[in-house]
Amino acid sequence: MKRFLRENSLGLVFGALFLIVLVGQGLAGHADFNQQQIAAGMEPVPLGRYLTSASFGADVAENWQSEYLQFFLYIYLTVWLVQKGSPESKKIGEEGRESDRKQKVGAYATGESPRWARYGGLRGTLLANSLGLVMGMLFLGSWLAQSLAGVVAFNEEQLRDLREPVTWERYLTEPDFWNRTLQNWQSELLAVASMVILSIYLRQRGSPESKPVGSSHLSTGVEG
Repeated sequence: MKRFLRENSLGLVFGALFLIVLVGQGLAGHADFNQQQIAAGMEPVPLGRYLTSASFGADVAENWQSEYLQFFLYIYLTVWLVQKGSPESKKIGEEGRESDRKQKVGAYATGESPRWARYGGLRGTLLANSLGLVMGMLFLGSWLAQSLAGVVAFNEEQLRDLREPVTWERYLTEPDFWNRTLQNWQSELLAVASMVILSIYLRQRGSPESKPVGSSHLSTGVEG
C-alpha cells in the first residue's frame, strides 16, 4: 500500500483536492442559490435537490469544458509551435510529429512499448493520437453537458420572470451561454500563456515543469 501511494501520489492528491473543492462548490453554490430564491420570494431548496439541479450541473460543466479545451489545444499546438526559452516547448527545430525512431513506434518499438505501438494503420494512428482525441472528446462532451444543463437553468429563470422559454438551439445563440463559456476560455488560455512565458525566466527547483535553476533563460525544452 505504501508503495502504491508513493507511486501514485500526484494523481491521488489532485483527485482528493478535486473532490474537496467540488464539495465546497456544492455547499457554497447551494447557499448562494437559496439566497437568490429568498430574494425572489421563493422557497429555499434542500441540498440534495440543488446538487441534481440544472444550475449546479451547468456551473460544474462549464468549468470542466474549459479545462479540457485548454489541454486539447495545448497538446496539439505544442506539436508544431515552439517558444524559445520555455521548458513547456520543444527545442527549436524539433517541431512536428518526430521520427518513428524517436517515438519508438513500428520497427523501433521496444519490449516495454504498448502493443499497438508496433502496428501501423488504424491501431497505430489511434494510439499515436489517443491523448488529444480523448481530451477533445471530453471537451465536446462537457461542452454539450454545459449547454443542456444551461438551457434548463436559463429557462427556469425565464419562467420565473414570466418570459418565454427558449429551445436548445436558440440558447446556443444567447449571450448568457457565451458569457459563461468565454469567461472560462479566456482564463484558461491566459493561464497557459503565463506558464509558457514565465517558465522562461522563473524557476522551481525539482519541478519537471521548470528548467534546472542554473539553466540559461534561452535554453528550450529542458526540464529540471
